[in-house]
Amino acid sequence: MKISKIEHLGIAVQSIDAVLPYFRDVLGLEVYKTEVVEDQKVKTAFMQVGEVKIELLEPTSPESTVQKFLDNGGRGVHHVAFKVEDGLSEALAMCDAQGIRLIDKAPRKGADNLNIAFLHPKSTVGILTELCEA
Repeated sequence: MKISKIEHLGIAVQSIDAVLPYFRDVLGLEVYKTEVVEDQKVKTAFMQVGEVKIELLEPTSPESTVQKFLDNGGRGVHHVAFKVEDGLSEALAMCDAQGIRLIDKAPRKGADNLNIAFLHPKSTVGILTELCEA
């Protein structure tokens, strides 16, 4: 698998509106896109820092995996997303062949016009890992 960069860092928050003053007023970052991803039960807000994006993740339902993360004491960085250059399906097959537990066995549509797939943190040294391709 060829990783070309960190695509984004996903940060779990209870409310995007509540944390935005920190990112905007203190760090000087501007939101360039917000969207709701219905099948993931989240609202997202994206900011750019150099080549890396920050994705704020706000749950839109109690059944959201982000809400469960927050309920279990999770706070802050939820996942690290890497951009793959040699095909997402191929990357998943390679991970599966190496015994990595896949949350997504096939790519699916994610936020910001990306195809995405997640790797389970129990197989990735405790880091929820997202693989992305445009």
